[in-house]
Amino acid sequence: MTSQGLDAFAAWVEDLMRAGGYDIDSPRGGGKSRIADEAGVHRAAVTRLLQRQSMPDLETTRRLARVLGVPVREMLIRSGRLTAEELADPRGHLSAPPPGAEFGRRPTLEEVAELLGVPADRREMFVRVVEQFLPGETESVAAPAALASSAARTPASAPASASASEAGAMSAPLSTSALAATVTD
Repeated sequence: MTSQGLDAFAAWVEDLMRAGGYDIDSPRGGGKSRIADEAGVHRAAVTRLLQRQSMPDLETTRRLARVLGVPVREMLIRSGRLTAEELADPRGHLSAPPPGAEFGRRPTLEEVAELLGVPADRREMFVRVVEQFLPGETESVAAPAALASSAARTPASAPASASASEAGAMSAPLSTSALAATVTD
């Protein structure tokens, strides 16, 4: 990082701190200590940045971003550590909705499978597995209660013929990511 880059980044962070109500200009204002405390970082790291001596490390950058209310991505780009291209989603899933998707509507299970990176030849199986865990639109109110009671079963209440892994699976609900990992393995 050039001194010009450090200076520009520090000036931007100073503006954010001032806008956030941190008195960083007066020697006894307490703003540097206050932001360091709120971010959970050393005051020296804040001072070194504001005096244009050094760039904060990644963890300090992340914590400052949280306190200053800016995305970590923006902090990393403005600090010169990474470029926007380096932080781009390689699959483009986060930058744009799937083709033909309507804003505000719930994605289909096929779209979810695609977003999770489930291979095309395994998406049908993914959809069938996930559908087992989602309440149908025509099910009665009693159905979720039945699902809850079956999900609460412990391995001890599992059928005697069930293996240990099957019994464990009965007691722990799977996340969509875990299901995707199972289907893609």
